[in-house]
Amino acid sequence: MDPAPLPSSHGDRDLASEARPLRSWNDGAVKQALLAFVDAVTSEGADTCVPPEHRVAIFDNDGTLWTEQPFYSQGLFVFDRIRALAAEHPEWKTQRPFQAVLEAGAGMPHGLSEHDVGALVAATHAGMTTDAFDRISREWLATARHPRFHRRYTECVYQPMLELLALLRARGFTSYIVSGGGIDFLRAFCEEVYAIPPARVVGSSSQVRFELHDGRPVLIKLPELGSIDDGPGKPVNIHLHIGKRPILTFGNSDGDLQMLQYASVSELPHLELLLHHDDAEREYAYDRVSLAGRLDEALREAGPRKWTVVSMKRDWKEVFGRHPATTSPGTSIH
Repeated sequence: MDPAPLPSSHGDRDLASEARPLRSWNDGAVKQALLAFVDAVTSEGADTCVPPEHRVAIFDNDGTLWTEQPFYSQGLFVFDRIRALAAEHPEWKTQRPFQAVLEAGAGMPHGLSEHDVGALVAATHAGMTTDAFDRISREWLATARHPRFHRRYTECVYQPMLELLALLRARGFTSYIVSGGGIDFLRAFCEEVYAIPPARVVGSSSQVRFELHDGRPVLIKLPELGSIDDGPGKPVNIHLHIGKRPILTFGNSDGDLQMLQYASVSELPHLELLLHHDDAEREYAYDRVSLAGRLDEALREAGPRKWTVVSMKRDWKEVFGRHPATTSPGTSIH
């Protein structure tokens, strides 16, 4: 049985209306800077106009387009897969790191190292076809709920960012996602949710192998890593997979630092932005101390480099838009 379709978040075509651009953004310096930049690079005849083929915008995903707390969504997907597969692996009850996940129940396992996370990903992702992984990812996204907001993860996308994506589409930009998340997981929802097709998604990847199963060609996911699309890996993959330096770049963490640095030396007009999570009531408040989305060095560099810091609390009228309301007050995780 096919999983339920993912909810589409870009169906309202008035989001990019020239009459009400960025309606979920509060009036102020940040919104004006965004609108002024878009106008400058898309106004025909202006000295600052950038040809459409060079209007490249790049967005991080976790913490930039959707929530990344209390942990990265794909990490929560991995934990749920471990629980789902535990009956087939009784040895996991006493074997690290699987034991930590199972003992945590529905909560967050603690004390996992980077090696532990790699082992969990390999156990839940490797050995299956890419088609099977896509189906399992879609099934999880269609049913799993965020532990605080009690809505699908694809409903935990930021309404102001959807409006920005829509505005850029309307003004001739080509937007890409460049994320540390797994590329196959991202491709399971990015087109439906962000109107960004799979060909414009760049993420971390495992190696895959071509095989014939009963004469049918398939791709098998392997446990070995192919590419880590985080930190210095982001500009490398932008070069390899996109081939153009972006003129608008949006991130939220130190994992986006090198991507912002790479974009900031473009010879074309350019704008770099960082989303600062400072709204514990409507979402979360965190920066320099955080299990996910740590923002320290990039925040220090934002001032000297003249990057635009977007305050979720000050610059956004709403966070999640017309999806179900938050059911409990937020907590700071500084």
